[in-house]
Amino acid sequence: MAKWTIRGLVFSALFAAITGALSYLKITLPFSPVPITFSTFGIMLAGSILGARYGFLSMLLVVILEVAGIPLLEGIPGVARIYGPTGGFLLAYPVAALLIGLFVERIKPNRWLFGKLSIVNFLFGSLFLYPSGVAWLAHIYHFSLAKALAAGFWPFLPGDILKSLLCAAITVAVWRVYPVERVSG
Repeated sequence: MAKWTIRGLVFSALFAAITGALSYLKITLPFSPVPITFSTFGIMLAGSILGARYGFLSMLLVVILEVAGIPLLEGIPGVARIYGPTGGFLLAYPVAALLIGLFVERIKPNRWLFGKLSIVNFLFGSLFLYPSGVAWLAHIYHFSLAKALAAGFWPFLPGDILKSLLCAAITVAVWRVYPVERVSG
């Protein structure tokens, strides 16, 4: 069993804070109760750079702090966050970071690295969040599936693609500095 390191724990807290700060960069959509935020970019970075264990821990910390009432993310903190329009997305954060980390830890650096990282981040940092997020949105607002997808899925895809590409570029740059053990070592 791998040991937890102080370095990994500190980076987990740092990435939780980064995700919180990124959530304040938002675009409110007039037709949706869910704003476009950069918090998904924080999830992608945490999983890609920290790996599965520490990425999961950082996003679990985000969820715990939010539920505890500490306003880490933009909006209303506390248990109300879980019952609000973004609750389904928020609860998937730790698992998304875990899945990104699991796949990224198995990627061997080569000339296709950027493309592989982009795909993994898009699949698990974005698309993975939507089933629980859209389902919860449909449930609390009594939306049809089509309306829930229109309010909580389709408008977000172009930005998610761009965030995935940017995260891949940052991850490649970080891996150049930490080529073998990366941050989670």
